Amino acid sequence: MTKTSSVSAADVEGPWEECGWNSGLIERCRPNWNVPIGELSNEMLATFLRQDIATECVLEEATARMEVGFDDDSEMSDGELANNVEESRERLARRR
Repeated sequence: MTKTSSVSAADVEGPWEECGWNSGLIERCRPNWNVPIGELSNEMLATFLRQDIATECVLEEATARMEVGFDDDSEMSDGELANNVEESRERLARRR
């Protein structure tokens, strides 16, 4: 368990705001917005990282899972979470 496992995207980004239209991405993110990051699937962690949502908290959880080899078979493609972790690290490094 990481120190951010009990934090949700809503805790970091604020409450979900309806935008008046739907997409596959919105349909995946909306029900997971208030879920603690430690309870999200690897696929949702990858999705949040790709969309730059609660990045630092999600990155901590994703890194911890990768270090212990946790695989819940939810990723859309092999290595999706690892790829998004690397891209997020690079994006954060450019911002600093």
